[in-house]
Amino acid sequence: MDFEKLLSIEDEGARVSALYEIFDEGARLTHSKAARVEFVTTVAYIEKYLKQGDRILDIGAGAGTYSLYFAQKGYDVTAVELAENNIKTFKSRMTDKTPVDLRQGNALDLSAFDDESFDIVLLMGPLYHLADADDRSRCIREAKRVCKPGGTMFFAFINNDMVILTEFFYNKNYFKGNHYDHETFKVEDFPFVFFTLPQCAAMLEKENICVKHIVASDGMSEMLEEKINAMDDESYSQYMKYHFYCCEKPEMLGHTNHLLFVGKKGADEND
Repeated sequence: MDFEKLLSIEDEGARVSALYEIFDEGARLTHSKAARVEFVTTVAYIEKYLKQGDRILDIGAGAGTYSLYFAQKGYDVTAVELAENNIKTFKSRMTDKTPVDLRQGNALDLSAFDDESFDIVLLMGPLYHLADADDRSRCIREAKRVCKPGGTMFFAFINNDMVILTEFFYNKNYFKGNHYDHETFKVEDFPFVFFTLPQCAAMLEKENICVKHIVASDGMSEMLEEKINAMDDESYSQYMKYHFYCCEKPEMLGHTNHLLFVGKKGADEND
């Protein structure tokens, strides 16, 4: 399926499923040193809050990269994924050592789960796909509802302002094109939905999420992919040390394709 056909699919759920027949979500976070920057960073922040015996809910789990990693470490992991192709890949990667309660479902409806039933709630993909503001609010509220008092939520966004530079990196004529607003620099929301840093923060503030960290989770790794992948292990280790040194600096947050927000329930909600 090409992007033109994808655009013609009106149902959002069907469009997301079709999208992951094009994108290989199973390899996105692990296929190279550069790709692993986002994964290693996200795992490090999750592990800051993860305690022995914690229950993890991975909403929009993709092909299971995070779910399987933590299941292998012995955590109780439940995963919800919408796209058929991702579920197929996820199942093919599961073993006896990576037991995950995998369910097909939608991030907008977590009614299968009780209130305050998970210690760690991951929302690492759904907000890439929800163009409707009410749907985004509903998605965040559902994640918050199932999170225990004292639990921690992790929200991933794609950074509008960096996407422009990344697209320019691949296409020297991008700035002459019509895939963004030439006055506001808002990128066309296709095939993903893009947000500025203030928009991400406002979205979570509206739902009374108390943000503890804002992280440039992959930094410049896509544009520097060739150089990062050519590093030897010693250089890569030092690069990652540098990345962690600066990934929360305010001046660096605009220079990343993916943003990670780490949050708790607001103070008036038992946290």
